[in-house]
Amino acid sequence: MKTVRYIFIAVLLGVVMASCESLKLGDAGLSSAPETSGATIETLFATKKDADKVLVTAYANLPYGITSSFDSKMGGNVLECITDHAHSNRTFGSDGPRNLYYTGSLGSNISSSYAGSEAYRFASEKDYTAIRYAWIFIENADRIPDATPAEIAKMKAEAKMCIAIAYSNMLRYVGGVPILDHSVSTTEEMVYPRNTFAETVDYIVQLCDEAKADLPWTNADPNNDGRMTAAAALGLKLRVLCFAASPTFNSDSPWHSGANEYHCYGNYDAARWKKAKDAADEFMTELAKNGHYAMVQAAEATPKAYRLAYRKGYYERGTTEQIISIRKDYDSDYHDDWIEKGEYVCPTLNWVNKYGWADGTDFPEDFDWENPSASPFFSPSGSCITGTETRDPRLYENIAVPGDYWYNEILARVHTNHPNYRADGSGFLAMKYILQKESDRENVPPHWSMMRFPEILLNAAEAYNEYDGTPSAQAYEWVNSVRARVGLSPLAEGMTQAQFREALLRERECEFGFEEFRWFDMVRYGLQDDFKKPLYGLYSEGVGGRPESPDSFTYSKYKLPSRSWETSWDTKWYLSPIPVTEVNKGYGMTQNPGW
Repeated sequence: MKTVRYIFIAVLLGVVMASCESLKLGDAGLSSAPETSGATIETLFATKKDADKVLVTAYANLPYGITSSFDSKMGGNVLECITDHAHSNRTFGSDGPRNLYYTGSLGSNISSSYAGSEAYRFASEKDYTAIRYAWIFIENADRIPDATPAEIAKMKAEAKMCIAIAYSNMLRYVGGVPILDHSVSTTEEMVYPRNTFAETVDYIVQLCDEAKADLPWTNADPNNDGRMTAAAALGLKLRVLCFAASPTFNSDSPWHSGANEYHCYGNYDAARWKKAKDAADEFMTELAKNGHYAMVQAAEATPKAYRLAYRKGYYERGTTEQIISIRKDYDSDYHDDWIEKGEYVCPTLNWVNKYGWADGTDFPEDFDWENPSASPFFSPSGSCITGTETRDPRLYENIAVPGDYWYNEILARVHTNHPNYRADGSGFLAMKYILQKESDRENVPPHWSMMRFPEILLNAAEAYNEYDGTPSAQAYEWVNSVRARVGLSPLAEGMTQAQFREALLRERECEFGFEEFRWFDMVRYGLQDDFKKPLYGLYSEGVGGRPESPDSFTYSKYKLPSRSWETSWDTKWYLSPIPVTEVNKGYGMTQNPGW
């Protein structure tokens, strides 16, 4: 049994030190990883510079949401493709959405050719690697001879935040998991029982509370940009508490017949929403005292300026909007893998219809595409070349629509008579993080914006609404400020709690496209109808002008290929299966319900 457990540790926690070649780090504040050749604890912590390499390795193994050479989950696809926002048309390779989710084939014992194509594969992801390096740092930081006590405390707090982020990632995909409170050695007995859902939530919150006291509110030194802050600690605490208090996990009725204390609380308690509301108040109190964090605002009141402000908020490092920014590389080409695969990620008409008109009014659910009453994308013409955007500016930044420019300033090849039209698409292309011009990407170092200031505002509004039972003026103000940044009118007054919740969830759909929000919102609110509903694409045909650059378009709606969920939905999908190989190792992890 010990031999098996040692194998688990090798898989779960990785080797003692990763080589420089295995990482691609180039930030001024994030140096290269420790060398494997001859490294010992004494040499690794002989100087602050060397010790920082251990901490940086923890940072380097934090989750990254855009496909790249370093992080490529789901067989090189994105989480959005298993939501109602997008459909994958990748018919080659080990594409996770098509091969495991659309067919219903995901399980705890999938074939080796698809291992790693899941949304999350417990013990094969990098979370426990980040946790282990963080603990190695915490346990040995006091050895550093050339660091002050304050510097050591700050760096330990950064390590705690790396641990908290890793556990929050596992919580959302898996539920309760084994909590490691030290750097594991292969000489110890490898028994790590699974902790409950509640214990995992409490541990993450504890780490955030411990870290916040020793972290700066923001990083004034640009060399430290991207490192953890007190704002990151309070923001992550708020995110986790909102997730845990949500109906799927905070209910008297288990979300699955097999769900127990490892997968949810097992009862409803309004005090959980009160904790989330208190966390929101804590962040806002610190913000009022310390300032800095705010949304990037448009330079002028035009559709283009609104779109560019929104882009700067998610795409650029170091803005007042960034709360948690994950960096893997400084090279602006780091997201090229995503650009290459973007054409296989096909946004749905269902998602496009969630984006309202440019004045903030809702886009009609029963919009007649064959006889449109208004220009659905650009007016007066059908193309961005001469027309003006008619919809929420965020639509055009998340999704390439008919008549808009796409990668390298080519008109998006989504209309049927475009010379390079892809018949297996949806009539739309992914735009987020791809941008339209090469010059927009040049010399702009990439990052994964794990948390932005708008999330703080929307999480705070959610916590207030759910605990108070009715939307307050403050909750309205927070949501409306997110809408105002892109020129949208305020939400209608007088909503019920349920109406405000629906409006808020829609706001999250429009604000956080391709930022890994929709899947978790569908899970935590148990949106079974959205998992099961038919998904649609849009045929568009160019009229006038040249085929690759028409003057206008005609449209017709069509149904995308069905997913197994339409007829055989099971709430087991809310949490990922645990590979049976991990359960069989006997160290303490158990299977999730239904798998």
